[in-house]
Amino acid sequence: MICANSSRISRTYRAAVALAVGVGLTISGCGSSKSSGGASGTAANPVVLDYWGWNNGQPAQVAAFNAGHKDVQIKYVKTQGGDPTLQQLANAYKAGNEPCLVQGTAENLTTLVSQGELGDVTQWVAPHKAEFNPGAFSGAGVQGKIYAVPTSSAPAFTIYRTDIFQQYGLKPPATWDDFIADGEVLKQHGIDITNYAGEDPSTLVTLAMQAGAHWYTIDGDSWKVDFQDPASLKAAAVIQKIVEENLDSQISFADYAAVQRNYDNGGTVTRQISTWQMAGMVKNFTKSNGKWALSPWPAFAGDSSKTPAGTNQSAGLTLITSQCKAKAQAAEAALWLSTDLGAVKTMADPATGAGLMPALADPSQYVAESISAPLLGPDYQAAQKVVTDSIGTVATSWTFGPDWTAMYDELANGWAKVLTKQEKLTDLLAHMQQWTVADLKSRGINVEG
Repeated sequence: MICANSSRISRTYRAAVALAVGVGLTISGCGSSKSSGGASGTAANPVVLDYWGWNNGQPAQVAAFNAGHKDVQIKYVKTQGGDPTLQQLANAYKAGNEPCLVQGTAENLTTLVSQGELGDVTQWVAPHKAEFNPGAFSGAGVQGKIYAVPTSSAPAFTIYRTDIFQQYGLKPPATWDDFIADGEVLKQHGIDITNYAGEDPSTLVTLAMQAGAHWYTIDGDSWKVDFQDPASLKAAAVIQKIVEENLDSQISFADYAAVQRNYDNGGTVTRQISTWQMAGMVKNFTKSNGKWALSPWPAFAGDSSKTPAGTNQSAGLTLITSQCKAKAQAAEAALWLSTDLGAVKTMADPATGAGLMPALADPSQYVAESISAPLLGPDYQAAQKVVTDSIGTVATSWTFGPDWTAMYDELANGWAKVLTKQEKLTDLLAHMQQWTVADLKSRGINVEG
Protein backbone atom coordinates (compact mmCIF):
# COMPACT_ATOMS: atom_id res chain seq x y z
CA MET A 1 0.00 0.00 0.00
CA ILE A 2 1.37 3.40 -1.04
CA CYS A 3 -0.37 6.70 -0.35
CA ALA A 4 0.66 9.77 -2.34
CA ASN A 5 1.32 13.12 -0.69
CA SER A 6 -0.61 16.27 -1.49
CA SER A 7 2.08 18.85 -2.23
CA ARG A 8 0.81 20.27 -5.53
CA ILE A 9 -0.86 23.45 -6.71
CA SER A 10 -3.10 24.71 -9.53
CA ARG A 11 -2.90 22.57 -12.70
CA THR A 12 -0.48 20.29 -10.91
CA TYR A 13 -3.51 18.98 -9.03
CA ARG A 14 -4.90 17.66 -12.30
CA ALA A 15 -1.74 15.65 -12.73
CA ALA A 16 -1.59 14.60 -9.10
CA VAL A 17 0.13 11.44 -8.04
CA ALA A 18 -2.68 8.89 -8.19
CA LEU A 19 -3.21 5.60 -6.51
CA ALA A 20 -0.02 3.56 -6.40
CA VAL A 21 -1.51 0.11 -6.57
CA GLY A 22 0.51 -2.97 -5.75
CA VAL A 23 -0.46 -6.57 -5.32
CA GLY A 24 -4.08 -6.81 -4.25
CA LEU A 25 -4.80 -3.23 -5.35
CA THR A 26 -5.13 -2.25 -1.71
CA ILE A 27 -5.47 1.35 -0.64
CA SER A 28 -6.48 0.74 2.94
CA GLY A 29 -4.65 2.79 5.52
CA CYS A 30 -4.53 6.06 3.57
CA GLY A 31 -5.68 8.84 5.88
CA SER A 32 -4.94 10.91 8.91
CA SER A 33 -3.96 9.59 12.30
CA LYS A 34 -6.30 12.23 13.75
CA SER A 35 -9.36 10.45 12.35
CA SER A 36 -12.08 9.48 14.79
CA GLY A 37 -15.81 9.21 15.07
CA GLY A 38 -15.89 12.25 17.32
CA ALA A 39 -17.60 13.01 20.60
CA SER A 40 -21.29 13.94 20.77
CA GLY A 41 -22.22 17.59 20.87
CA THR A 42 -24.87 19.38 22.88
CA ALA A 43 -27.20 22.26 22.20
CA ALA A 44 -24.91 24.48 24.27
CA ASN A 45 -21.74 23.13 22.65
CA PRO A 46 -22.63 21.63 19.26
CA VAL A 47 -20.28 19.79 16.93
CA VAL A 48 -19.57 22.19 14.06
CA LEU A 49 -18.95 20.69 10.62
CA ASP A 50 -17.34 22.90 7.99
CA TYR A 51 -18.88 22.20 4.58
CA TRP A 52 -17.42 23.41 1.28
CA GLY A 53 -19.62 23.43 -1.82
CA TRP A 54 -20.81 25.50 -4.73
CA ASN A 55 -24.25 24.32 -5.82
CA ASN A 56 -27.28 26.55 -5.65
CA GLY A 57 -29.62 25.32 -2.95
CA GLN A 58 -26.93 24.18 -0.51
CA PRO A 59 -27.32 27.22 1.80
CA ALA A 60 -31.05 26.48 2.09
CA GLN A 61 -30.31 22.83 2.85
CA VAL A 62 -27.82 23.81 5.54
CA ALA A 63 -30.25 26.26 7.13
CA ALA A 64 -32.90 23.53 7.32
CA PHE A 65 -30.43 21.06 8.82
CA ASN A 66 -29.25 23.53 11.44
CA ALA A 67 -32.82 24.39 12.41
CA GLY A 68 -33.55 20.74 13.18
CA HIS A 69 -30.25 19.71 14.76
CA LYS A 70 -29.03 21.55 17.82
CA ASP A 71 -26.20 19.21 18.80
CA VAL A 72 -24.63 19.29 15.32
CA GLN A 73 -24.36 22.38 13.16
CA ILE A 74 -23.06 22.83 9.60
CA LYS A 75 -20.99 25.88 8.70
CA TYR A 76 -21.29 26.39 4.95
CA VAL A 77 -18.53 27.95 2.84
CA LYS A 78 -19.27 28.60 -0.84
CA THR A 79 -16.39 27.69 -3.14
CA GLN A 80 -15.74 28.47 -6.80
CA GLY A 81 -16.48 25.05 -8.29
CA GLY A 82 -14.84 21.72 -9.05
CA ASP A 83 -11.14 22.24 -9.72
CA PRO A 84 -10.73 25.28 -7.42
CA THR A 85 -12.38 23.34 -4.61
CA LEU A 86 -10.08 20.37 -5.15
CA GLN A 87 -7.10 22.70 -4.98
CA GLN A 88 -8.40 24.29 -1.77
CA LEU A 89 -8.85 20.83 -0.31
CA ALA A 90 -5.29 19.88 -1.25
CA ASN A 91 -3.96 22.99 0.46
CA ALA A 92 -6.09 22.39 3.55
CA TYR A 93 -4.91 18.78 3.77
CA LYS A 94 -1.30 19.86 3.59
CA ALA A 95 -1.93 22.43 6.33
CA GLY A 96 -3.80 19.91 8.49
CA ASN A 97 -7.09 21.80 8.56
CA GLU A 98 -9.47 20.11 6.15
CA PRO A 99 -13.20 20.81 6.46
CA CYS A 100 -15.33 17.79 7.34
CA LEU A 101 -17.61 17.89 4.30
CA VAL A 102 -16.76 18.77 0.70
CA GLN A 103 -18.81 18.67 -2.47
CA GLY A 104 -17.18 16.35 -5.00
CA THR A 105 -17.65 13.93 -7.86
CA ALA A 106 -17.12 10.22 -8.39
CA GLU A 107 -14.45 10.67 -11.03
CA ASN A 108 -12.00 12.14 -8.51
CA LEU A 109 -12.70 9.82 -5.58
CA THR A 110 -9.97 7.24 -6.24
CA THR A 111 -7.29 9.91 -6.59
CA LEU A 112 -8.39 11.74 -3.44
CA VAL A 113 -8.41 8.53 -1.42
CA SER A 114 -4.94 7.64 -2.64
CA GLN A 115 -3.66 11.04 -1.54
CA GLY A 116 -5.00 10.51 1.96
CA GLU A 117 -7.51 13.35 1.78
CA LEU A 118 -10.67 11.30 2.46
CA GLY A 119 -11.72 9.28 5.48
CA ASP A 120 -13.24 5.81 5.69
CA VAL A 121 -16.89 6.18 6.76
CA THR A 122 -18.03 2.68 5.81
CA GLN A 123 -19.39 1.85 9.27
CA TRP A 124 -21.82 4.78 9.21
CA VAL A 125 -22.79 4.88 5.53
CA ALA A 126 -22.88 1.22 4.46
CA PRO A 127 -26.07 0.45 6.47
CA HIS A 128 -27.88 2.98 4.25
CA LYS A 129 -26.89 1.38 0.94
CA ALA A 130 -30.43 0.28 0.12
CA GLU A 131 -31.62 3.90 0.22
CA PHE A 132 -29.60 4.76 -2.88
CA ASN A 133 -29.59 3.55 -6.46
CA PRO A 134 -26.71 1.16 -7.24
CA GLY A 135 -24.96 3.38 -9.78
CA ALA A 136 -24.84 6.37 -7.49
CA PHE A 137 -23.78 4.39 -4.43
CA SER A 138 -20.96 2.64 -6.29
CA GLY A 139 -19.35 6.01 -6.95
CA ALA A 140 -18.94 6.67 -3.21
CA GLY A 141 -16.48 3.84 -2.57
CA VAL A 142 -13.15 2.34 -3.54
CA GLN A 143 -12.02 -1.24 -2.91
CA GLY A 144 -15.04 -2.01 -0.76
CA LYS A 145 -14.68 1.02 1.53
CA ILE A 146 -16.89 4.10 1.52
CA TYR A 147 -15.55 7.65 1.65
CA ALA A 148 -18.59 9.74 0.70
CA VAL A 149 -22.37 9.91 0.47
CA PRO A 150 -23.93 10.12 -3.01
CA THR A 151 -25.95 13.26 -3.70
CA SER A 152 -27.12 12.83 -7.28
CA SER A 153 -27.50 10.41 -10.15
CA ALA A 154 -27.44 11.14 -13.84
CA PRO A 155 -30.43 10.31 -16.03
CA ALA A 156 -29.40 11.52 -19.47
CA PHE A 157 -31.46 12.72 -22.42
CA THR A 158 -31.56 15.14 -25.33
CA ILE A 159 -33.06 18.61 -25.08
CA TYR A 160 -33.95 20.21 -28.40
CA ARG A 161 -35.63 23.29 -29.89
CA THR A 162 -39.12 22.27 -30.96
CA ASP A 163 -39.80 25.33 -33.12
CA ILE A 164 -36.65 24.92 -35.21
CA PHE A 165 -37.07 21.16 -35.59
CA GLN A 166 -40.65 21.71 -36.73
CA GLN A 167 -39.62 24.49 -39.11
CA TYR A 168 -37.33 22.14 -41.02
CA GLY A 169 -39.48 19.02 -40.75
CA LEU A 170 -37.17 17.17 -38.37
CA LYS A 171 -37.94 14.64 -35.67
CA PRO A 172 -35.89 14.31 -32.47
CA PRO A 173 -33.04 11.88 -33.24
CA ALA A 174 -33.60 8.33 -32.02
CA THR A 175 -30.12 7.18 -33.08
CA TRP A 176 -26.73 8.80 -33.61
CA ASP A 177 -27.22 8.26 -37.34
CA ASP A 178 -30.43 10.32 -37.07
CA PHE A 179 -28.53 12.92 -35.08
CA ILE A 180 -25.96 13.35 -37.84
CA ALA A 181 -28.65 13.43 -40.53
CA ASP A 182 -30.55 16.15 -38.64
CA GLY A 183 -27.31 18.07 -38.26
CA GLU A 184 -26.69 17.93 -42.00
CA VAL A 185 -30.11 19.45 -42.67
CA LEU A 186 -29.68 22.17 -40.06
CA LYS A 187 -26.21 23.07 -41.33
CA GLN A 188 -27.75 24.11 -44.65
CA HIS A 189 -29.58 26.81 -42.72
CA GLY A 190 -26.60 28.00 -40.68
CA ILE A 191 -27.63 26.11 -37.53
CA ASP A 192 -25.42 23.77 -35.49
CA ILE A 193 -26.89 20.66 -33.92
CA THR A 194 -24.50 20.57 -30.96
CA ASN A 195 -21.68 22.45 -29.24
CA TYR A 196 -18.27 20.90 -28.51
CA ALA A 197 -16.03 23.00 -26.27
CA GLY A 198 -12.33 22.55 -26.96
CA GLU A 199 -11.44 22.13 -23.31
CA ASP A 200 -14.11 19.56 -22.52
CA PRO A 201 -13.69 15.98 -23.80
CA SER A 202 -16.61 14.69 -21.74
CA THR A 203 -18.56 13.99 -24.95
CA LEU A 204 -16.01 11.34 -25.89
CA VAL A 205 -16.13 9.87 -22.39
CA THR A 206 -19.92 9.69 -22.26
CA LEU A 207 -20.33 8.18 -25.72
CA ALA A 208 -17.65 5.61 -24.93
CA MET A 209 -19.53 4.75 -21.71
CA GLN A 210 -22.76 4.41 -23.66
CA ALA A 211 -21.18 2.20 -26.31
CA GLY A 212 -19.90 -0.18 -23.62
CA ALA A 213 -16.23 0.77 -23.54
CA HIS A 214 -14.04 0.10 -20.49
CA TRP A 215 -10.96 2.28 -20.53
CA TYR A 216 -9.96 0.97 -17.09
CA THR A 217 -10.76 -2.38 -15.52
CA ILE A 218 -9.27 -4.34 -12.63
CA ASP A 219 -7.78 -7.65 -13.74
CA GLY A 220 -6.54 -9.70 -10.80
CA ASP A 221 -3.82 -7.68 -9.10
CA SER A 222 -3.40 -5.08 -11.86
CA TRP A 223 -5.24 -2.52 -13.93
CA LYS A 224 -6.08 -3.19 -17.57
CA VAL A 225 -6.18 -0.23 -19.97
CA ASP A 226 -8.06 -0.30 -23.29
CA PHE A 227 -8.85 2.89 -25.23
CA GLN A 228 -9.10 1.12 -28.59
CA ASP A 229 -11.78 -1.50 -28.15
CA PRO A 230 -14.65 -1.64 -30.70
CA ALA A 231 -16.96 0.35 -28.40
CA SER A 232 -14.51 3.25 -28.11
CA LEU A 233 -14.00 3.26 -31.87
CA LYS A 234 -17.77 3.24 -32.43
CA ALA A 235 -18.14 6.31 -30.20
CA ALA A 236 -15.23 8.03 -31.91
CA ALA A 237 -16.73 7.48 -35.37
CA VAL A 238 -19.88 9.42 -34.46
CA ILE A 239 -17.97 12.38 -33.08
CA GLN A 240 -15.46 12.37 -35.95
CA LYS A 241 -18.24 12.67 -38.54
CA ILE A 242 -19.84 15.57 -36.67
CA VAL A 243 -16.51 17.39 -36.54
CA GLU A 244 -15.54 16.64 -40.15
CA GLU A 245 -18.88 17.93 -41.45
CA ASN A 246 -18.73 21.05 -39.24
CA LEU A 247 -22.06 20.24 -37.61
CA ASP A 248 -20.96 21.61 -34.23
CA SER A 249 -20.41 25.03 -32.77
CA GLN A 250 -17.27 25.26 -30.64
CA ILE A 251 -17.92 27.89 -27.99
CA SER A 252 -15.79 27.48 -24.88
CA PHE A 253 -17.55 26.90 -21.58
CA ALA A 254 -15.15 29.51 -20.23
CA ASP A 255 -17.60 31.96 -21.79
CA TYR A 256 -20.64 30.35 -20.28
CA ALA A 257 -22.88 33.31 -21.07
CA ALA A 258 -22.00 33.04 -24.76
CA VAL A 259 -22.84 29.33 -24.78
CA GLN A 260 -26.24 30.04 -23.29
CA ARG A 261 -26.94 32.96 -25.63
CA ASN A 262 -26.16 30.73 -28.59
CA TYR A 263 -28.75 28.19 -27.48
CA ASP A 264 -31.27 30.88 -26.58
CA ASN A 265 -30.86 32.53 -30.00
CA GLY A 266 -31.19 29.26 -31.88
CA GLY A 267 -27.61 29.05 -33.14
CA THR A 268 -27.29 25.56 -31.65
CA VAL A 269 -30.39 23.50 -31.04
CA THR A 270 -29.66 20.30 -29.10
CA ARG A 271 -27.75 19.20 -26.03
CA GLN A 272 -27.25 15.75 -24.52
CA ILE A 273 -27.58 16.57 -20.83
CA SER A 274 -28.80 15.54 -17.41
CA THR A 275 -31.19 17.44 -15.17
CA TRP A 276 -28.58 19.57 -13.41
CA GLN A 277 -27.48 21.21 -16.68
CA MET A 278 -30.99 22.55 -17.25
CA ALA A 279 -30.56 24.93 -14.33
CA GLY A 280 -28.16 27.12 -16.33
CA MET A 281 -30.64 27.28 -19.19
CA VAL A 282 -33.44 28.28 -16.84
CA LYS A 283 -31.36 31.08 -15.33
CA ASN A 284 -30.00 32.48 -18.62
CA PHE A 285 -32.65 32.13 -21.31
CA THR A 286 -34.81 35.13 -22.16
CA LYS A 287 -36.10 34.30 -25.66
CA SER A 288 -36.67 30.59 -26.03
CA ASN A 289 -38.52 29.55 -22.87
CA GLY A 290 -41.34 27.19 -23.75
CA LYS A 291 -39.68 26.14 -27.01
CA TRP A 292 -37.69 23.17 -25.70
CA ALA A 293 -38.59 19.50 -25.34
CA LEU A 294 -36.88 16.31 -24.19
CA SER A 295 -36.28 13.10 -26.10
CA PRO A 296 -34.30 9.96 -25.20
CA TRP A 297 -30.52 10.03 -25.51
CA PRO A 298 -29.73 8.80 -29.06
CA ALA A 299 -28.87 5.12 -29.32
CA PHE A 300 -26.18 3.52 -31.42
CA ALA A 301 -27.76 1.76 -34.38
CA GLY A 302 -28.84 -1.73 -33.40
CA ASP A 303 -28.31 -1.16 -29.68
CA SER A 304 -30.92 -0.98 -26.95
CA SER A 305 -31.52 2.33 -25.21
CA LYS A 306 -28.60 2.98 -22.90
CA THR A 307 -27.26 6.19 -21.44
CA PRO A 308 -23.89 7.05 -19.90
CA ALA A 309 -23.30 7.20 -16.18
CA GLY A 310 -22.08 10.76 -16.60
CA THR A 311 -19.12 12.63 -15.27
CA ASN A 312 -18.43 15.86 -13.44
CA GLN A 313 -21.30 17.21 -11.32
CA SER A 314 -23.77 14.59 -12.48
CA ALA A 315 -22.05 11.92 -10.37
CA GLY A 316 -22.25 13.99 -7.20
CA LEU A 317 -20.94 13.15 -3.75
CA THR A 318 -20.52 14.70 -0.35
CA LEU A 319 -16.97 13.75 0.58
CA ILE A 320 -15.92 13.16 4.20
CA THR A 321 -12.30 14.08 4.83
CA SER A 322 -9.60 12.15 6.62
CA GLN A 323 -8.83 14.99 9.04
CA CYS A 324 -12.43 15.42 10.18
CA LYS A 325 -12.57 14.75 13.93
CA ALA A 326 -16.31 14.06 13.86
CA LYS A 327 -16.71 11.52 11.10
CA ALA A 328 -19.82 9.91 12.56
CA GLN A 329 -21.62 13.25 12.72
CA ALA A 330 -20.29 14.22 9.29
CA ALA A 331 -21.58 11.01 7.76
CA GLU A 332 -24.99 11.43 9.38
CA ALA A 333 -25.20 15.04 8.21
CA ALA A 334 -24.26 14.05 4.66
CA LEU A 335 -26.88 11.29 4.72
CA TRP A 336 -29.50 13.80 5.87
CA LEU A 337 -28.62 16.18 3.02
CA SER A 338 -29.09 13.35 0.51
CA THR A 339 -32.24 11.72 1.92
CA ASP A 340 -34.34 14.29 3.81
CA LEU A 341 -37.50 15.00 1.78
CA GLY A 342 -37.23 18.77 2.00
CA ALA A 343 -33.48 18.86 1.37
CA VAL A 344 -33.79 16.62 -1.66
CA LYS A 345 -36.64 18.64 -3.14
CA THR A 346 -34.64 21.84 -2.70
CA MET A 347 -31.70 20.50 -4.71
CA ALA A 348 -33.86 18.79 -7.35
CA ASP A 349 -35.61 22.02 -8.34
CA PRO A 350 -33.58 23.90 -11.01
CA ALA A 351 -34.95 27.20 -9.69
CA THR A 352 -34.26 26.78 -5.95
CA GLY A 353 -31.38 24.35 -6.31
CA ALA A 354 -29.27 22.81 -9.03
CA GLY A 355 -31.71 20.50 -10.82
CA LEU A 356 -29.93 17.49 -9.37
CA MET A 357 -31.66 14.14 -9.75
CA PRO A 358 -31.45 12.55 -6.29
CA ALA A 359 -29.25 9.50 -5.80
CA LEU A 360 -32.11 7.72 -4.04
CA ALA A 361 -33.16 4.19 -4.93
CA ASP A 362 -36.37 5.51 -6.49
CA PRO A 363 -36.01 9.17 -7.47
CA SER A 364 -39.02 9.20 -9.81
CA GLN A 365 -41.11 11.29 -7.42
CA TYR A 366 -38.60 14.13 -7.81
CA VAL A 367 -38.63 14.26 -11.59
CA ALA A 368 -41.24 17.03 -11.72
CA GLU A 369 -39.10 19.22 -9.47
CA SER A 370 -35.89 18.53 -11.38
CA ILE A 371 -37.04 19.94 -14.72
CA SER A 372 -38.43 23.35 -15.61
CA ALA A 373 -42.05 23.96 -16.65
CA PRO A 374 -41.27 27.46 -18.04
CA LEU A 375 -38.38 26.11 -20.12
CA LEU A 376 -40.33 23.16 -21.52
CA GLY A 377 -43.73 24.79 -21.83
CA PRO A 378 -46.29 22.46 -23.44
CA ASP A 379 -43.79 19.58 -23.39
CA TYR A 380 -43.32 19.64 -19.61
CA GLN A 381 -45.56 16.64 -18.88
CA ALA A 382 -44.09 14.50 -21.68
CA ALA A 383 -40.59 15.44 -20.50
CA GLN A 384 -41.23 13.86 -17.11
CA LYS A 385 -41.70 10.45 -18.73
CA VAL A 386 -38.48 10.87 -20.75
CA VAL A 387 -36.52 11.55 -17.57
CA THR A 388 -38.22 8.75 -15.61
CA ASP A 389 -37.56 6.23 -18.38
CA SER A 390 -33.92 7.28 -18.64
CA ILE A 391 -33.26 6.54 -14.95
CA GLY A 392 -33.39 2.83 -15.70
CA THR A 393 -31.01 2.97 -18.67
CA VAL A 394 -27.92 4.43 -16.97
CA ALA A 395 -24.77 2.37 -17.43
CA THR A 396 -23.24 1.30 -14.12
CA SER A 397 -20.15 -0.68 -15.15
CA TRP A 398 -17.76 2.20 -15.92
CA THR A 399 -14.62 2.43 -13.78
CA PHE A 400 -12.70 5.65 -13.16
CA GLY A 401 -9.03 4.79 -13.23
CA PRO A 402 -6.43 5.55 -10.56
CA ASP A 403 -4.85 8.34 -12.63
CA TRP A 404 -8.12 9.73 -13.97
CA THR A 405 -7.38 13.39 -13.26
CA ALA A 406 -4.03 13.29 -15.06
CA MET A 407 -5.44 11.18 -17.89
CA TYR A 408 -8.33 13.57 -18.40
CA ASP A 409 -5.95 16.51 -18.76
CA GLU A 410 -4.02 14.67 -21.44
CA LEU A 411 -7.27 13.71 -23.14
CA ALA A 412 -8.40 17.35 -23.12
CA ASN A 413 -5.20 18.44 -24.85
CA GLY A 414 -5.82 15.96 -27.65
CA TRP A 415 -9.53 16.73 -27.83
CA ALA A 416 -8.77 20.36 -28.65
CA LYS A 417 -6.63 19.18 -31.57
CA VAL A 418 -9.43 16.92 -32.81
CA LEU A 419 -11.91 19.79 -32.89
CA THR A 420 -9.48 21.95 -34.88
CA LYS A 421 -8.86 18.99 -37.23
CA GLN A 422 -5.18 18.70 -36.37
CA GLU A 423 -5.66 15.01 -35.60
CA LYS A 424 -8.33 12.33 -35.73
CA LEU A 425 -10.02 10.72 -32.77
CA THR A 426 -8.56 7.32 -33.64
CA ASP A 427 -5.11 8.88 -33.33
CA LEU A 428 -6.06 10.40 -29.98
CA LEU A 429 -7.31 7.06 -28.66
CA ALA A 430 -4.09 5.35 -29.78
CA HIS A 431 -2.07 8.05 -28.02
CA MET A 432 -4.15 7.73 -24.85
CA GLN A 433 -3.58 3.98 -24.80
CA GLN A 434 0.19 4.40 -24.82
CA TRP A 435 0.20 7.44 -22.56
CA THR A 436 -2.03 5.92 -19.88
CA VAL A 437 -0.12 2.64 -19.69
CA ALA A 438 3.15 4.54 -19.40
CA ASP A 439 1.71 6.91 -16.81
CA LEU A 440 0.47 4.09 -14.60
CA LYS A 441 3.80 2.29 -14.87
CA SER A 442 5.64 5.49 -13.90
CA ARG A 443 3.57 5.54 -10.70
CA GLY A 444 4.48 1.98 -9.79
CA ILE A 445 1.02 0.69 -10.63
CA ASN A 446 0.61 -2.80 -12.09
CA VAL A 447 -0.91 -2.39 -15.53
CA GLU A 448 -1.80 -4.40 -18.62
CA GLY A 449 -2.47 -2.97 -22.06
